[in-house]
Amino acid sequence: MKRLIAFDLDGTLAESKQPLEARMASSLSSLLDILPVAVISGGDCKQFDVQVISRLPPGTRLDRLFIMPTTGAKLYRFREGAWQQIYAESFTPEERERILTALNRAVGEAGLTPAHLWGEQIEDRGTQITFSALGQEAPVDAKKAWDPDQAKRAALQRTLAAQLPGFSIRIGGTTSLDITRQGVDKAYAIARLETHAELPRAAMLFLGDALYPGGNDDPVRAAGVDSIRVRDPAETGAIIDALVAWNR
Repeated sequence: MKRLIAFDLDGTLAESKQPLEARMASSLSSLLDILPVAVISGGDCKQFDVQVISRLPPGTRLDRLFIMPTTGAKLYRFREGAWQQIYAESFTPEERERILTALNRAVGEAGLTPAHLWGEQIEDRGTQITFSALGQEAPVDAKKAWDPDQAKRAALQRTLAAQLPGFSIRIGGTTSLDITRQGVDKAYAIARLETHAELPRAAMLFLGDALYPGGNDDPVRAAGVDSIRVRDPAETGAIIDALVAWNR
C-alpha cells in the first residue's frame, strides 16, 4: 500500500505553465483527503502558486501537501496558516556566474535565440537556472512544435555537460533545460521527502511524463521509487481518480 503520491507538474498535472484544470484540482484535493501528496517541478514558487495552490478548492488539506520547486532544491510546507520554506539549496554567486556564462555562450553558438521570445529565455531561480527556448510565457502550441523529438535540447544538454562539470543538466517541460548542482535532481527531492514526510521511498508512488533517459523525472525511477510514466494530464487524472476510489 502506497502512503504518499508524488507528481511532476508540467505535462503531468497540467499543460506546460498552465493552471490545473478544475477537474484535476478537485481530484487532487480528493487525493489529499486520503494521502499526503508531493509535487516536484522545475518551476519556482510563484509558478506553483499560479498553477497549483490557487486552483485547489476551499477545504483542501494543504497540511498534507509537499511543494518542491526547482526540481526539489526547495521545499515548502503549509504550517500555521501560511506556506513556509523548509530548505533551499541556493547557488553561490560564483556558481551562478559560471552557469550563466556557459549557458549564454552555448545558446548563442547553437543559434537557439528565436526572433520572438515570450518572456525570459534564461531565468535564475536561485536554486536552479532554467533555459526556456521560446521564453517563460510562450503559448503551449508553439512550445510543443519547437522540439518535439528533444533533439535541440539534447544537443544543448551535451554541450553544457562538457562545460559545466559538477552540475546537473536535465531536459524538462516542452522547451526547457534545468540546471542545478550535481546531485540536486528529483532523486534528491525524494531523499529529502523521505526525511520530511517520515516515509521510506518504498511507500511512495511517482507519476511523471519525463520518465525516460535524460528526462528530469527519470532520476526518481533510477532511485528505486515505483513510477508510472503518463502521456498527459488526462491520463494522470484517471489514475488519481482510481487511487481515490481504491483507498476509500
